[in-house]
Amino acid sequence: MKRKPYIICVVILSLIFAAFAVRLADWQLFNGAEYRAVAARAAAVVVTAEAVRGEILDCSGKGLVTNTAHHAIVLEPSRISENERDRLLLTLIELTEQTGDKRTDELDAGADIRALKKTYKINGDYDDSRLRGLVSVLWGMEHTDGDTYTFASDVSEACVSAVSEHTQGIDGVEIQTYHVRSAEQPSLAPHLIGALGAVSAEEYEALADKGYGFTDSIGKFGIEAACESELRGTGGEQLLAPDADGDVSNALETTNARRGNTVWLTLDSDLQKTASESLADNVRAARKAGAEDCTAGAAVMLDVGDFSVLAAASCPTYDLNSYSEYGDYYIKLTQDESAPMFNRACSGSFACGSVFKPCVALAALREDVITPETTVYCARFYDYYPSNIVACMHYHGEENLFTALAHSCNVFFAETGRRLGIERMSDFAAKAGLGEYTGLEIDESRGVLAGRDSDTWTAGNTVQAAIGQSDNAFTPMQLATYTATVANNGTRLRTHLVKKITDYSREKTLSQTLPETVCDLGVEQKHLDAVTKGMLDVTQSPEGTAYGEFADFPVKVAAKTGTAENAGSDHAAFICFAPFEAPEVAVAVVIEHGANTTFAMRTAKDMLRAYFEKKES
Repeated sequence: MKRKPYIICVVILSLIFAAFAVRLADWQLFNGAEYRAVAARAAAVVVTAEAVRGEILDCSGKGLVTNTAHHAIVLEPSRISENERDRLLLTLIELTEQTGDKRTDELDAGADIRALKKTYKINGDYDDSRLRGLVSVLWGMEHTDGDTYTFASDVSEACVSAVSEHTQGIDGVEIQTYHVRSAEQPSLAPHLIGALGAVSAEEYEALADKGYGFTDSIGKFGIEAACESELRGTGGEQLLAPDADGDVSNALETTNARRGNTVWLTLDSDLQKTASESLADNVRAARKAGAEDCTAGAAVMLDVGDFSVLAAASCPTYDLNSYSEYGDYYIKLTQDESAPMFNRACSGSFACGSVFKPCVALAALREDVITPETTVYCARFYDYYPSNIVACMHYHGEENLFTALAHSCNVFFAETGRRLGIERMSDFAAKAGLGEYTGLEIDESRGVLAGRDSDTWTAGNTVQAAIGQSDNAFTPMQLATYTATVANNGTRLRTHLVKKITDYSREKTLSQTLPETVCDLGVEQKHLDAVTKGMLDVTQSPEGTAYGEFADFPVKVAAKTGTAENAGSDHAAFICFAPFEAPEVAVAVVIEHGANTTFAMRTAKDMLRAYFEKKES
């Protein structure tokens, strides 16, 4: 009986040792490699490589938004030998001083240096300047977020060379390259290019499974947003584990960084510059001429061959490099009554006036409502509907299609619109690209098409719509698309801003935008010829409304002028294409409250001149 407790103890101990033996076998024999890997990862240092975002270029490869390489000296405290620590840090301090570079120093000016010397176990006898420098680096290393400390950022090439030479074979010091993203000409096309911003909580919830983090940036508008998936790069990561001597150098795992792709726009930066500068000049000129409420406008040029956007300027503009969400500059922009951040070229819907008349003419010819020879008598007022009397600028007498376009006769088009009816008018206008999305990659307004988008309608409203009034309100991009459609013999293509996508090196083309037909107006060539001949008379006939500006222009231009009534001074609009014989480009200009079309015409003429001079050079 006395041996029973002893036996029980032996059994219990045997079971315990057996359990340990089984566990040790599991750790060392069966799953040893797995557990060693877990242990190694637990002790590993993570070294990350930045995600480099793709660049944005114009049609010829000129940089619009590019990345500039900068260098930083980065320390990994866990890899720096305790014995060599102070000597190494002092060497780095001296090297940056010699090359005139500035190191990171966030230590409070009133810090007790002598107390910190004891805290950090600094044994050497250094003068006050050297001691403070050493203490500030050690303090920074202690208070850094993560496993690395940026000793100095944006250092010179001379500093990079000196540090590299003096730290060869020394662990814990690395020269890292990072990229700063900026616009080459920050005020040139900010409305089109767009900007980056912090990932919001809603965006994170939707994009977390795509690798986005809370601290990531994302395109908020413009091309930066539209091409986010192409432009976004992915970061790299390397796990470094300590060896038997404690040196962190063994690479456990490496995930390579991938740079974002490069987006080439159809935009020509030279033409964009001309459009932007001329637009700003003519807005100021209109204001000086008496239109005191004129502060803004937009101008667009399309390639008739494929409806690519060569220029799309919005005035006023702003500095993209100074822009950041919720910063002081951003707040200043939001408080500016002229709304400089508003993309008037693509999202501004404006009453267009008489530039709508070629559309009405084509629709009426297509529906056999009129012929080119049809005449309407203009006695200055059209009073078919007493509640909607239309006034003309002049007494024109008998007008046919050609003279009515050249003179911009409201009476002729009011009668033509009455015969056509609002349904056929608005259906045709939509096919031409008015009151419809153009297909642009970035955000744009659909505009407002009278009749289709009107809450109420009477027959009398139709005559107002026919002269570009009533509820009609279109974007300059839509007006340019419509003009290009007329110039392209009635075939409307998708308007686009992206030319192609390449890899970051620009050597491999990944995708390319090809012309895409949206619809055909279904107008006979003879009728297209009649309307474009009337548009040519606008600039070539002595009585044409644009004769004074374009009579001596070296290239024949087909055009239409327009002023539109609204609150304040009239909006001024102008559309054109050139050369008349073989159209290459179409232009639309709208100057808000510009009062008359003179300044809109001058902006268009500057753009055309720049285009043809560049072509000949």
